[in-house]
Amino acid sequence: MKRIEVEGLPEEPLAAAGLFHQNWLDPIERALDAGQDVLVALESADHTHGEWRKAAAAMLARKHSPGRVNLVAGEGEALAAIETYLAAAPGVTGQYLEAAS
Repeated sequence: MKRIEVEGLPEEPLAAAGLFHQNWLDPIERALDAGQDVLVALESADHTHGEWRKAAAAMLARKHSPGRVNLVAGEGEALAAIETYLAAAPGVTGQYLEAAS
């Protein structure tokens, strides 16, 4: 599973969604088009970012099925634990997950 680290998104949700789609959508889709399953690692954010992140995960998964893509917010051991789980869970795709700090 390829991990793509997304960093530097603005705090404002609409601006963050716009920057995500402008700068990160292409590398994510290239990896999926190449047949790789993808974990998109995002910095943690407050609840106002949840809807655009869920929508991005679901739309990418639908477009690139049967490839798998999941968005995960978090860092450190919590993020690594989710990555390990997803690598062994071939039916999980299109999810936005938040790793506990």
